[in-house]
Amino acid sequence: MENPLVDILYTQNWDSSTKFSIKVTKPLHTEVTPYQRIDFFDSETYGRFFTLDGLMMVTQKDEFAYHDMIAHVPMATNPDIKRVLIIGGGDGGTSREICRYKHIESVDLVEIDERVVRLCQQYLPQTAGHIANEPRLHLHFEDGLNYVKNKPDASYDLILVDSTDPIGSGEGLFTTEFYRQCFRVLSDEGILINQHESPYYSFHVKEMRKAHRKIKDVFPIVRVYQYNIATYPSGHWLFGFASKKYDPVRDHQAERWEAFGLKTMYYNSQIHEGAFALPTFVNEMLAGTDPNTLPIFPHKDYVE
Repeated sequence: MENPLVDILYTQNWDSSTKFSIKVTKPLHTEVTPYQRIDFFDSETYGRFFTLDGLMMVTQKDEFAYHDMIAHVPMATNPDIKRVLIIGGGDGGTSREICRYKHIESVDLVEIDERVVRLCQQYLPQTAGHIANEPRLHLHFEDGLNYVKNKPDASYDLILVDSTDPIGSGEGLFTTEFYRQCFRVLSDEGILINQHESPYYSFHVKEMRKAHRKIKDVFPIVRVYQYNIATYPSGHWLFGFASKKYDPVRDHQAERWEAFGLKTMYYNSQIHEGAFALPTFVNEMLAGTDPNTLPIFPHKDYVE
C-alpha cells in the first residue's frame, strides 16, 4: 500500500505567533557552508526560490520589486553614477539592474559566501544569468566591512547594501563603523542605499530604528522609502537612502531617467516620489530616540 502524499511546506516564522508558508513542489538543493545554510526549492505559486538559514531571500515571482527599488531610485536621483559597489547581492538581481545602464563603468560585488553566487548562477539564472558575461562586474568573495575599510577615499558614486538581516554574517553591515567607512569611500556626490527592515514585527522595528539612527549620525541627508514585496515579513519593506549631496525627492531626475528607456516591472517615476511618503506610524517609529522602545499596536494616541 502506497503512503499518502504529504505536502512539503517551506515555513518562515515572521514572529513568535505569525508564520508564512509556501507549498514546495520540489526541493532542489541543500548545502551548509561555513557561513550559512542555503536551500533552493520549486513552488507552483512563487516559482523557484531560495533561503539562507531558513529566511526567504528571493522568489522568481516577486524579486523584481526588491531589485527595482534598490537600484533605480538612486540612479534616477543621480543619473551620472558610474562606479558602483554592491555589498551582498549574491543572487545577482541588484547587479542585473545596475548593469542595464550602459554608462556604468564598473560594478564591484562583494559577497562573503561564494556558494551563494555559484548556486544562483545554477538555479536562478533569472537573477544571476548575466554574471558570467558582464565584463564591468567584478566579484569579490570577502567580508563587506573589511573590503570597504581597504578602499581609497571617494572610490564609488553609489553603494548598495543588499544584505540579509543584521544577524550572523550580515551583522557587521549595520554598524556605525560600516556607515562611516561607506561615507569615506563615497564621492562628494555619493549615495548609499541600505536594506532597512520592516515596520511591523518587533525584531525588524528595532533594527530599522537602530540603522536609521546610526546613518543619521554619519550622513547629512537621510531618507527612508518603502515598497511592497509579498514574501518578506508583513509584505511592507523599507530601504534607507543616505547621501552627501542629493535629496531623492527634491533632486529626482525623472526625465533623464525615463530617457534611458528601461522597462521595469515595479519602479516608475511616480513610484519614486510616492515611495518617500511614509505612513504616519512609520514616521513616528523613525523619529523615536530609543530603538529598544517599541510602539504599541494600535497606537494608544489614536484609539478612543
